[in-house]
Amino acid sequence: MDGELESPSLVDLAVSRLTREILSGRSEPGERLVEEQLTRRLGISRAPLREALRLLAQQGLVEHVPRRGVRVATLSDRDVRELYELRDVLERVAVRRAIPVPREGDLAGLRAALDQMRDATRIGDRLAVAESHRAFHVALVALAGNRQLSAVYDSILMKLQLYMAINLRREAEVAQPSDGVHRHERLFEAVAGKDPEAVLAVLSEHGARSYLG
Repeated sequence: MDGELESPSLVDLAVSRLTREILSGRSEPGERLVEEQLTRRLGISRAPLREALRLLAQQGLVEHVPRRGVRVATLSDRDVRELYELRDVLERVAVRRAIPVPREGDLAGLRAALDQMRDATRIGDRLAVAESHRAFHVALVALAGNRQLSAVYDSILMKLQLYMAINLRREAEVAQPSDGVHRHERLFEAVAGKDPEAVLAVLSEHGARSYLG
């Protein structure tokens, strides 16, 4: 019984650790993930590791290659272009369904993500900044109240965050740390202003920079 209770926590641990390594850019796209090395490094057995890798594959962060095992997922230029296009379409659908937001309390998710973004920016944690950006946009789309839309949208942003992990260092060099916070503050103000066209206008400028912006 104890083993049954322990296993899910080991899976969660492995998913969390590997996700952070991949999205921080420490694991390169296409890098092979060797089970023997991972079980030793994470201190877990093969069963929870394989379940963790299965969950990461569902999220699009790793991929199983026939006869070659598991590797960090790769995205072609076409993949990225199509993901951005799909992200923009889903955001527009969500905004038109969600805005004006009926209750002030519905903005709590956006506020929480914005607070996390400010904190992460202040301490210079680029991965936490990227994750707070994703959380903000997920909370925005969730305002539409469509669970299937939110699930698809979240998976798209996870893949885009994988792509942006490659560019975390470059983004830090060419942009001021506070730029992303200011852009999301403008987006929050547009949502709170209950004008869907204003939100879409801010999103259009917002998305023209990058997912992280």
